[in-house]
Amino acid sequence: MVVVTHDRWFLDEVCTATWEVHDRLVEPFEGGYAAYILQRVERDRMAAASEAKRQNLMRKELAWLRRGAPARTSKPKFRMDAAAELIADEPPVRDSVSLTQMATARLGKDVVDLVDAGVELGGRTILEHVEWRIAPGERTGILGVNGAGKSTLLALVSGALEPTSGRVKHGKTVRIASLTQQLDELKDVWDDRVREVIGRYRTSYVAGGKELTPGQLLERLGFSSAQLSTPVKDLSGGQKRRLQLLLILLDEPNVLILDEPTNDLDTDMLAAIEDLLDSWPGTLLVVSHDRYLIERVTDQQYAVMSHRLRHLPGGLDEYLRLRAEEERAIATGGVSPAAATTTAATAAPPALAGADLRNAQKEQSSIERRIEKLTGQIEKQHLVIADFDQSDYVGLGTLTAELTALETQLADLETRWLELAELLA
Repeated sequence: MVVVTHDRWFLDEVCTATWEVHDRLVEPFEGGYAAYILQRVERDRMAAASEAKRQNLMRKELAWLRRGAPARTSKPKFRMDAAAELIADEPPVRDSVSLTQMATARLGKDVVDLVDAGVELGGRTILEHVEWRIAPGERTGILGVNGAGKSTLLALVSGALEPTSGRVKHGKTVRIASLTQQLDELKDVWDDRVREVIGRYRTSYVAGGKELTPGQLLERLGFSSAQLSTPVKDLSGGQKRRLQLLLILLDEPNVLILDEPTNDLDTDMLAAIEDLLDSWPGTLLVVSHDRYLIERVTDQQYAVMSHRLRHLPGGLDEYLRLRAEEERAIATGGVSPAAATTTAATAAPPALAGADLRNAQKEQSSIERRIEKLTGQIEKQHLVIADFDQSDYVGLGTLTAELTALETQLADLETRWLELAELLA
């Protein structure tokens, strides 16, 4: 099987080898995405060491030339030819993407509150009884199958859609911006050149402590000099996506809504955008099928299931478990677990008593001890991997597999602990 995908989680799950296509080359790596990154970092480290040696030699050559050695002799000519050869061998910058944090407007205590909100379209219920009070700085991922109502939920939050029941309250200082799947921000500038579009905002920007022109900022976002003069309509899908995100951030919102932000983006650009979102100080809401992105940039997850919004203390693993239960219930003609719950007013589980209560408490205490032990083992495994010979890819793969097994055990224990916590609450 050969697969082309930017889904990094999928690559880790199913691939035993990875090929990277760059600079007209195809370079093979062992393992999935995580193993590929380890090997690529080691390759880049070795290349950087070699480049540092070459740069030292170049500086010595140029320093010798500046001393004004006698002209028209074979020795200076040889030296000049050697320096020219070194300069000609200067490799192009491969990864020129560097996203910078944009300033955000002050965000007050009140962001957006959805109170018993519901939406009906064409006589069909999309959402019902949604209770969600979004906090300042909250970083939330929204999960759900296609058509579940995720985009409708975001439209309620942004104010683009009014609820048919309940209410939605926005804070006074809230400035919401949405990265949509339709590239709406580019419709009015479709025929304009990239340089003209970005030049309408400001004559200069401060990024990383340096003042940059719009052209320089775009170059740091991965655009070449030639692409700055390209009409927006002629850009590739990934370039349009990057330009769209940049225009949104230049408006300096304090609530950012991302609806499938990873479409048309390669893995390097995904890593750059995740790095940006890691440090973005506002409230972040993300809808995506990219599990890697969701787990990287959000702190909590909700799922839209059976027209309702459900909190997922166990994260994506809990969502997948609920989806499996829902599919089994539908297949057997039963009621799905999510259909019987609401977001904030979920019926409390029956209280435990007697022996059941004591057994649950003992199990929870045992799990806490096992979690503490596993956490220590995982920390030690990280240290072992860090000190291991990075050129031994087979050994690294074995250590990484051991680390993954430990992390899987920890995730299962944490999920069970949360289940017991709900029963004991």
